[in-house]
Amino acid sequence: MSSSVEDVLAIQAVCKDLAARTAYYSDLQDYASFVQLFTEDAQLTRPGGTPLVGRQAILDSYRAKSADRITRHFVTNSVVYDITPGSASMSSYVLLWSSSTNEPVEAFGRKANARQVAGEFIDKVVLTDDGWKIAERSAIFHMYTD
Repeated sequence: MSSSVEDVLAIQAVCKDLAARTAYYSDLQDYASFVQLFTEDAQLTRPGGTPLVGRQAILDSYRAKSADRITRHFVTNSVVYDITPGSASMSSYVLLWSSSTNEPVEAFGRKANARQVAGEFIDKVVLTDDGWKIAERSAIFHMYTD
């Protein structure tokens, strides 16, 4: 790659920000903002699922989730690689905690579900006319606890 160190660092920062923002918007259930982080023809594969192709399919799938479900995605250890001026790949570890709005609010918040999972986002990120977007995402679970 012939890009400068500053270019590489800027691409890494943008990619890591995309990973954090997808978790943020998903946890807020702001799926309209969530899908804007993907290309129009993006492919997203959720754990154990079939690929969702295009923003509308992704939006429909996320909107079909139970509205009472509360999630917190903790995204860490993002590594950006295969960097070119117009694309990059990234792997991010994800710890997913969940609960429900049906759980009463106590001093420490709502009781979390017993099952918590550790997984990974594997992303292909591309530069579009609208900025950097996720073109492909595979979300994978690696382990869980009950």
